[in-house]
Order: sequence, then structure tokens, then C-alpha cells
Amino acid sequence: MTISVNSNSDGMVVNIQVTEQFDYSVYQPFRDAYHSSKNQGTKFIVDLSKANYMDSSALGMILLLKEHADQLSGAVVLAKPNDSVHKILKIANFEQLVTIEC
Repeated sequence: MTISVNSNSDGMVVNIQVTEQFDYSVYQPFRDAYHSSKNQGTKFIVDLSKANYMDSSALGMILLLKEHADQLSGAVVLAKPNDSVHKILKIANFEQLVTIEC
């Protein structure tokens, strides 16, 4: 599986790790990883350190996650993208929408 999730004890930080390809094939597992989190102020960290590919559907999934986080007054952080994934995020101006931590 290319999506794994864990959260801290109070559920205020949800870590979602994406490995290999981040594309439409992981839509449902990615959505399931965050959709049940309902705590106000939740921080969602998407660990991209092991993702080697991202397409436009992945960008859309991140936007859906951001909408969910915004409803909770939370935040989205995209962590450790490799150079090619970071380039895609930069071209799409995602640094204006979410925090990107290299």
C-alpha cells in the first residue's frame, strides 16, 4: 500500500505518508486517511519523502485535504518532497496554499 496514517494520542496531528506514486490510484486510501479526523485545529502532515511521482490528481487530493483542514481551522503541511515532487508543487504555486517543508 502506498498510503499509511498515524496520529498522536489526542488526534491533533495526523501524519499521512505517501510512498511510491501519488496519483488517482490512491484516492480512496488518501481520503480515508484524513476524513474521519474531526478535531478542531488538527494539523495534517503529508510526508512525501518516499513519493517518487505526483500527478495532477494528487494536487486535487491535496486541495480536498486543505478544504477539510480549513473546515476544522486546521493546517496542512507537505513534508520532505524530493526534487521532482517539489518542482511540481512549486509550478502549481502550492506554497501559497499550504506549508511545504523541505
